[in-house]
Amino acid sequence: MREKLIVANWKMNKTPLEAEEFMQHFPKEVKGISGIEMVICPPFTSLVQLATLMRDTALMLGAQNMHWEKEGAYTGEISPLMLKEIGVKYVIIGHSERRKYFGENNAIIHKKTTAALNCGLIPILCLGENSEERRSKETEKVLKKQLFGALDEIDLEEEKLCNIVLAYEPVWAIGTGTPASGDEAAEVAGYLRSLLKEKWSALAGNVRILYGGSVNRENISEFTGKKDIDGALVGGSSLKESSFAGLIKAVFNEGRS
Repeated sequence: MREKLIVANWKMNKTPLEAEEFMQHFPKEVKGISGIEMVICPPFTSLVQLATLMRDTALMLGAQNMHWEKEGAYTGEISPLMLKEIGVKYVIIGHSERRKYFGENNAIIHKKTTAALNCGLIPILCLGENSEERRSKETEKVLKKQLFGALDEIDLEEEKLCNIVLAYEPVWAIGTGTPASGDEAAEVAGYLRSLLKEKWSALAGNVRILYGGSVNRENISEFTGKKDIDGALVGGSSLKESSFAGLIKAVFNEGRS
């Protein structure tokens, strides 16, 4: 049984003071929640602070990005070892905003995914098609290229590879208020799982697949209620304690019904 996973991606939001204010209230909001892994990915400036504030809570810490080298002359970058040392467990890799605004391609994402796994971090690998690709019915082609581009020729034992998390984030749904339907997301998640089975048979039943793109507490169960979807990568709805807690409680209550 794969444990549910809900990940908050704060993107470029919240100063360290605002992150601290969030943490003064949020752990109380989700006290008593079990069977769901909860991860918060703040900006780099709040990672150390949140690592301290998360002690003695059920929350896990994630980062939004990283470089693939352990150290070096890469001004403005953060290495996987730096993240690991301060207590980061997860790292988002290949988000569509990184691909779109910062020119990240499949080769770069492959390097980052490999580095994360080698350094003991769990990559949350983002995959998704844009609106034009969707209209052209190229969703499966795009996702296959992204998935295999990130994972092909990674020379690691299956035990490490099983830790990877996939996040289906259709670019056309992110921040638009128009998510994919539960059935659409489930169909894609099933397709991704079939690709895993095709190339890495042991991964198919173990890798968790998330949905992301205009997720909120009203629609979250439409996704997490599907057999191949194991949680969500949440953007805007994770910025307020009440809305993010409400979303998590919806998943928790769904599991108890």
